[in-house]
Amino acid sequence: MTDVASRNRGLLVFRGRAGDRNELAMHGAELLGAELSQRLDLAPVRVGEPEPPLHADWATELAAALPALREMSGAFDGVLRDGLVPVTALTRCAVALATLPVLARHRPDTCVVWFDAHADCNTPETSPTGYLGGLVLAGACGMWDTGLGGELRTENVILGGAREIDPGEQRLIDDEVVRAVPVGRDLAARVREAVAGRPVYFHLDCDVLDPGIAPTEYRVPGGLSLNDLHAVAGVLAEHEVVGLEIAEFQGVWAPGGEPVSPVDLVDALRPLLGC
Repeated sequence: MTDVASRNRGLLVFRGRAGDRNELAMHGAELLGAELSQRLDLAPVRVGEPEPPLHADWATELAAALPALREMSGAFDGVLRDGLVPVTALTRCAVALATLPVLARHRPDTCVVWFDAHADCNTPETSPTGYLGGLVLAGACGMWDTGLGGELRTENVILGGAREIDPGEQRLIDDEVVRAVPVGRDLAARVREAVAGRPVYFHLDCDVLDPGIAPTEYRVPGGLSLNDLHAVAGVLAEHEVVGLEIAEFQGVWAPGGEPVSPVDLVDALRPLLGC
């Protein structure tokens, strides 16, 4: 076992624009980054600045986000070049357009375990909504040109907990282009089987959790409990952990509300973090 705690780490906090439809996750990433900083005794590297949402199509959103995403690619590349394990607080899933191709360049053997209520495997042509966040894995795998790279191999992607899946995404699952591990009994054991001993990089979108556990934009019934998440983290910690990223923690239940602590969320990840 090589958990995150057994190696030197680099803490990144992304605060910029990434297809946001509100500003809440920009502040949520700061809260999460502060908690991780305290737990890991690390000073975070902050990337990007909060900006108002555009409410635009994916192409406009991507063009606006590219400066911060390229900065993120560079920071993430620097962490890996230094031999560190990246621990990253993201705003939205779309920021993984910047992290996953870099990961694949450094560690093409790594399995990306993507826990999200959504499959995020649409292309601009197959997406019913044109939402940038729903195009992430397809972009990172080179199914469309993001301008940030597409080196991730589909056979190295495991979808965990996805339950709102569009028709084009379902075809990829049915055709075994990507593997899905649904929520349900023995989830952690099924994740272990899917990983099959490979090094792992864990992406957590907080909407994979059951609604009411963490403040998120999407609230999709039938999600994970914190106990489920803790069990999955324990299984992943049996492997070489190349890094982890946490996205879509909005920080408040509603605009103008009191900040929500990420302590319980981070506690559930303790097998990976060792803190």
